[in-house]
Amino acid sequence: MARLVQFDRLGGPEVLTLRDVEVGAPGAGEVRIRVDAIGLNRAEIMYRQGGYFYQPVFPSTLGYEAAGVIEAVGEGVDGFAEGDLVAVVPAFLQSEYGTYGDHVVIPASAVVPRPVDVDPVQAAAVWMAYITAYGPLAESGQVRPGDYVLITAASSSVGLAAIQVARHVGAIPIATTRGAGKKQALLDAGAAHVVVTDDEDLPARVKEITGGEGVRLAFDPIAGPGVETIAQAITPGGSLVVYGALDPRPTPLPNAGSFPALTSSTYTLFEITTNPERLRRAVAFVGAGLASGSFTPVVDRTFDLADIAEAHRYMEANGQVGKIVVTVTHEDGASS
Repeated sequence: MARLVQFDRLGGPEVLTLRDVEVGAPGAGEVRIRVDAIGLNRAEIMYRQGGYFYQPVFPSTLGYEAAGVIEAVGEGVDGFAEGDLVAVVPAFLQSEYGTYGDHVVIPASAVVPRPVDVDPVQAAAVWMAYITAYGPLAESGQVRPGDYVLITAASSSVGLAAIQVARHVGAIPIATTRGAGKKQALLDAGAAHVVVTDDEDLPARVKEITGGEGVRLAFDPIAGPGVETIAQAITPGGSLVVYGALDPRPTPLPNAGSFPALTSSTYTLFEITTNPERLRRAVAFVGAGLASGSFTPVVDRTFDLADIAEAHRYMEANGQVGKIVVTVTHEDGASS
């Protein structure tokens, strides 16, 4: 038996229930993992509430990230064996698989090796954040050394990873935060400049920082009407990349008659994690950054699996800087 977090209806954190469930052996193309740590993501809150891009199938589990040890390998799985240290990357539907549990079955295609010098908490905080940042800031080739990049909602785990990735490729990260309370933390995390949007005019401040040029790329998880303000901070020929939908209102396409010529696009890490060759390159890039010390996941706080509802409440309060991680203690007393 395993302990799995499930929910039977849409709603707040109170719908999450920790249950004893028979997990069973992995099927073809799957592995079973003993989970030591779970990384939480905003996508899981949206999924639980019914606001994600697909709907739960009840009783539903949830979760995209985890770190642990392989317990069993299904038919046709190559490259993994019992006892391997691994991490899970988002490459599946939460209506079919999930990581919120102490033992979970996951597609082998969503599993990557975990370096022995990266502990489970750190490993659970890596892949969603750094692969999301890797696509537009590194793989796309849109950002060159010396370019300014704008990272909005920068205190999230993806925002902090984007600051580090931008630095790694030689770009100059400008971070935004709504209130002044997180400004110093973002500077400490490597942002070259921080714009406090409650107090400062974003386009005007960016133009001041960049000597009137604007940024080469803006990386935004919020969407909604606010993209029109962001567009005014982009240099002619630059790019606006929207990778989330925290604002549920319609997102306008910036009008070419009102803003500098720019490329506007949406992006999700699934474009990389569901493509084996692109995922291989992403893992190599992130792994090299971890090994060199360029990338250090920022963990804001950890919770126990039994406190999963409280962990979700904490994330919904929007006070964290970095990743929220849930740790798992097993019956033998071992934990991350």
